[in-house]
Amino acid sequence: MSTEEHDAPRAVIVISSHVARGSVGNRAAVFALETLGFPVWAVPTVILPWHPGHGRATRIVPPLDQFRALMADLERAPWLGEVGAVLSGYLGEGGQADAVASLVGAVKAKTPGAVYICDPVMGDSGGLYVPETTAIAMRDRLMPIADIATPNRYELEWMAEAPLPDLKAVMAAALHAGPSTMLVTSAPAMMAGGTGNLLLNGNQALLAEHRLIEKPPNGLGDLTAAVYLARILSGQPAIKALQSTTAAVYEILARTAKRGGDELQLETDAQSLSHPMAMVQLRHLLHPGRDKRA
Repeated sequence: MSTEEHDAPRAVIVISSHVARGSVGNRAAVFALETLGFPVWAVPTVILPWHPGHGRATRIVPPLDQFRALMADLERAPWLGEVGAVLSGYLGEGGQADAVASLVGAVKAKTPGAVYICDPVMGDSGGLYVPETTAIAMRDRLMPIADIATPNRYELEWMAEAPLPDLKAVMAAALHAGPSTMLVTSAPAMMAGGTGNLLLNGNQALLAEHRLIEKPPNGLGDLTAAVYLARILSGQPAIKALQSTTAAVYEILARTAKRGGDELQLETDAQSLSHPMAMVQLRHLLHPGRDKRA
């Protein structure tokens, strides 16, 4: 390993929810990134005993002034040069978005090549599950400064203010969402009984598909964002990063479902993060911005 490689910033700041039990939010992202060799600075935006989908639970959101103060501490930390990426997910309240954006700016000022990936966790097929003010903050404050965003199809629909019934509509919305690279999860699939991850960047439109598993555990989006970020930070090209990320997440999901687990069993299937064996269908699509005849 060269001195340059050894000294390259590898730490990732992950800003998302924390649950005592389960594999969602920071619990999923931190485990995945550390398993794949990346040090993590973890910042909780809210603390919960478990995912709210399991039932009512106490919700502890840090007072906004304290959250801002903690984030400001990180901005002036003497180790900030260790950080090569920031990943933000679920916000406890909309006011946290400004502090996240400020920290992203500080990281990029210290390391211009640092990556910011925004996972705008705000809803699913049932609609928004955060207050609209929080969703607006993610859409208007964080999405425009992101290098990569990983919304699910329903979150992209909300941000686009339009239904996205097919791949053509999803690609058009992703093209105008802001970030130069969009990884849309729960995208429409071309294979029967499937679902997909759609990756759209400046010159590629790629779809990785796999079999749909009904009523999956929570945390798939958190895990996808973290694993894709790790692949990119490791130098994988976008097409390989998409394929291997989709394979890893699907393999963990399928194994968890087979065991009847109500949470992703990351600790049991950690090897799937590094060396997934699951097969996924990868398709090259016509990029909506490159051929106006599409």
